[in-house]
Amino acid sequence: MQPHVADKLLDLLSTDDEFRSAFKADPAAALAQVGHPGAEQHAGKASIVEGEAFYCMTADHLAPKEEIMQAREELKSYLTSYTDHQVIFCFEAGKITSTLRSK
Repeated sequence: MQPHVADKLLDLLSTDDEFRSAFKADPAAALAQVGHPGAEQHAGKASIVEGEAFYCMTADHLAPKEEIMQAREELKSYLTSYTDHQVIFCFEAGKITSTLRSK
């Protein structure tokens, strides 16, 4: 993910309740909104099926805004690294730091 896209995503997840609801409902559409390339082709097709596009962005309980703010630099570093994000669920409430540090 490009750094400016990660910044916008994290800004909105840590401040904007409407965006957070949109992200929870359709991560691909929310990522398209912040400028993530290719996300728009998956918008409206969000699925909670493992292995599908943007499944790694789902969370049963989206972390509170404060938790995302506290882990912001770690999240940005992770999201902008060149690794496979297919099985990492880094927005789950109460699990951000432990998930990121286990990698």
